[in-house]
Amino acid sequence: MTAGIDEPDRRGRTGLDQVGRDLAGNPRVRVRDVRLLACHWYVLRTTTFDYRHADGRWSTQERETYDRGNGATVLLYDAARRTVLLTRQFRYPAYVNGHPDGMLLETAAGLLDDEAPEAAVRREAAEETGHAIGEVEHVFTVYMSPGSVTERLHFYAAPYSPATRATGGGGVAAEGEDIEVVELGFDHALDLVRGGAIADAKTIMLLQWAALHGPFARNAPYDLLQ
Repeated sequence: MTAGIDEPDRRGRTGLDQVGRDLAGNPRVRVRDVRLLACHWYVLRTTTFDYRHADGRWSTQERETYDRGNGATVLLYDAARRTVLLTRQFRYPAYVNGHPDGMLLETAAGLLDDEAPEAAVRREAAEETGHAIGEVEHVFTVYMSPGSVTERLHFYAAPYSPATRATGGGGVAAEGEDIEVVELGFDHALDLVRGGAIADAKTIMLLQWAALHGPFARNAPYDLLQ
């Protein structure tokens, strides 16, 4: 008996080696085998498949995929004061890969955990920043690292103000979160991107969207700027 295959793993999952075996959307791909490598919390698999190249030649290839579920993130902004609300927290993968202290400035974000993306992003904003946000705008949905990670991340933006603050935020202590809430002037946040102090991809993407098409764009609706 193997956890995650024919007996439940620590999250109660079985059949994790079956994911992807029935894919049929691309006639140039024929899945041959899926092996479960790990399911400690997220899921690591190796998939063997046949791939037909553009010249008609077939080759057998193998890819590892890391499945951590899908997620959502939100840029909280105050258009009148030209500020954004970010978080700062320790990220060990960044720390071990060259970040000076592993403390990253980021937009509020988290996994969906079986919720709809909009519901999840509201939950994460409340837990991490303490703000109970109202209407949210869907910006885009993207694959963040499609070469190895299956995650799709749903991007949102929402206004905040002193009136939307409900708690102190800081994350869920029981989950080991220790999150600092950081308010920045929007122009200063862009300077931090240029200087490398903001190095998180989802945060950079949302800040650039806000500058080009969102609340801080030159053609932003008049009512957003009041």
